[in-house]
Amino acid sequence: MIGRLNHVGIATPSIEESVKIYRDLLGATKIHEKFAMPEQGVWVCFVDTPNSQIELIEPYGETSPIRKFLEKNPLGGQHHVCFEVEDIHAAAADMKAKGATVLGEPRIGAHGTPVIFVHPKNMGGVLVELMETPKSGGAH
Repeated sequence: MIGRLNHVGIATPSIEESVKIYRDLLGATKIHEKFAMPEQGVWVCFVDTPNSQIELIEPYGETSPIRKFLEKNPLGGQHHVCFEVEDIHAAAADMKAKGATVLGEPRIGAHGTPVIFVHPKNMGGVLVELMETPKSGGAH
């Protein structure tokens, strides 16, 4: 069921400052433009790596779901890991059948494909995003 690691989500108080880390310290050369996802309450910027992506997420608005994360982790940090699946509805049903808590219903994520999140209590303390494999191969 599990596909390739698509990205690691990093919550940050400032995408611009985080981009400097990936560009200046780690040598990233392919950094996408920052864009807003008001329906998700985040700003997003993807940083390409040779085999995956880093998804930088910054709060968008006062009700952003990552504000609480940043209150506990003011410098930011790993928020989630995202794995690709062939069929998001089948994956959600499978997770629920196995007793995992799926947070909400499938919705469109930053890559334009349906996603769900699985509660960290079922995933060894890690928030896991499952994403339907993008038709374009996974890059934003």
